[in-house]
Amino acid sequence: MHVTLISHTPQPERTVASAARLCYSASTIDEVMERLTDEKTASFVDMLAEIGHESPIEHASFTFGIEGVSRSLLAQITRHRMASFSVQSQRYVREKAFEYVIPPEIQAIPEAAEIYRRAMEEDQRHYEELAALLKDRHIRENLEAGMDEKSAAHTAEKQAIEDARFVLPNACTTKMIMTMNARSLMNFFRHRCCNRAQWEIRELAEKMLVLCLEVAPHLFKNAGPSCVSGPCPEGKMTCGKCAEVREKYKALKERGE
Repeated sequence: MHVTLISHTPQPERTVASAARLCYSASTIDEVMERLTDEKTASFVDMLAEIGHESPIEHASFTFGIEGVSRSLLAQITRHRMASFSVQSQRYVREKAFEYVIPPEIQAIPEAAEIYRRAMEEDQRHYEELAALLKDRHIRENLEAGMDEKSAAHTAEKQAIEDARFVLPNACTTKMIMTMNARSLMNFFRHRCCNRAQWEIRELAEKMLVLCLEVAPHLFKNAGPSCVSGPCPEGKMTCGKCAEVREKYKALKERGE
């Protein structure tokens, strides 16, 4: 898994502080911005975090590059609908010797890991065989429809992999660019940094949080699973490790200071 923070709102904390301050000021926007020193910005953003006033933080957005994650993770992350996603397409990009994610629990058992690798190799073989059969048929059809040979082959390739991809596994890796505003990110971290979140998306969420803390430490100082800043909301489903989780995220944030 490789995660980068491609871009973000310039001066995200100052943008958030100015938006919040404007709500209670008769000053012009320029005047509000001019009066916000670094110290006042930090203090104002800290106050917003303390009182849970989240709407102003929607003005800051963050764009991530995410690579080496599974299609299984893709199905989970796109449930966060207040976000924008651009994902590498299996309709247009052929999966030649596709890379795949191995769950740690499977990797830890040599026999299980071997079965898993054989399954991936078999999926690759089926994919290539289907793609070849489909491409041959589509080439014939395209030629019969009057296409020249080059165009017929090019079009047939896309037609073939569009259907052959159905045999590809959830383990197959993908890459995406994702943008979220800070409020959506806070919600994402509450759900996906939780111990009960699936291991892969939890790892992704933690990497994203570290990157956010580097550029907006005050804005994300209370970010993380719900139990970091309050009681665990999971009820009987709690992991029972709230104290450990709080210490973990305290240390994570201290490393970024």
